[in-house]
Amino acid sequence: MRRRSIVEFEEGWDFIQKGIKKVKRILEGKPESFRAEESMMLYTVIYNMCSQAPPHSYAPQLYDKYKEVLDEYINSTVLPALREKQDAELMLRELVKRWENHKCMIRFLSRFFYYLSLYHIPRRNLSTLDKAGLTCFHNLVYQELSGKAINAVIVLIEKEREGEQIDRALVKNVLDIFVAIGRGEMEYYVDDFEDAMLRDTATYYSRKASSWIVEDSYSDYMLKVEECLKKEKERVSHYLHVSSETKLLEKVKNELLVVYADQLLEKEHSGSHALLRDDKAESSGSSCRMIP
Repeated sequence: MRRRSIVEFEEGWDFIQKGIKKVKRILEGKPESFRAEESMMLYTVIYNMCSQAPPHSYAPQLYDKYKEVLDEYINSTVLPALREKQDAELMLRELVKRWENHKCMIRFLSRFFYYLSLYHIPRRNLSTLDKAGLTCFHNLVYQELSGKAINAVIVLIEKEREGEQIDRALVKNVLDIFVAIGRGEMEYYVDDFEDAMLRDTATYYSRKASSWIVEDSYSDYMLKVEECLKKEKERVSHYLHVSSETKLLEKVKNELLVVYADQLLEKEHSGSHALLRDDKAESSGSSCRMIP
């Protein structure tokens, strides 16, 4: 039985890099695709490099290379594309595109490097390929651009509150990144986006309430409150995470109702007294007309 020839690291890595370069071209829109046999060949080379007897077992090096490939692609291609977008909304669109590409790249590479998931990663208690890929995006893209993305989304929400039409699907896709980066946990969505959004919501409705309380009657004011709450519920259903609804509505109620509770009570009573006076005047006039 013929022994399998040793695949040296440089030889094997050169072959793997050719496949990785093809993945990058596909992500950048080139009209290429992977045939099943190509993917299998890449998997086989990596399998051989990992399963060879020491000192030719290269699983640790390949695990590090997997992360290096993602880091290099982000630094050379993803971040420059995002940084050149000066318009906030265009930056959001590019962010969503690059996030989708990143997930696609992880799927490709995870197929090629699958043998690491079977043996090397569990034995060494390392981050899964998926988690390691998300960490790369978080450390390089999210940490640099999440603040800009949050500000851009908040501006869009305020525009919508002022009656402008916005791309709700875009906002939802951006906010989905905040959830996905936490791998199902809500840490980044809540601590980074939601807290900032709620602060801006309080500022926005505080400003509105300070003018409405002066200009509007009690009934008109309450109609506006009802409409605002309805609109905020719609925002949750269209692009905010469902967990935001209670906190968002409480923030709106506080600024529109709780803060102005005394003034609203006074408006309600003064309106009732005025209505009562009008009723009395009308009754009195009717009585006078009835006297011959």
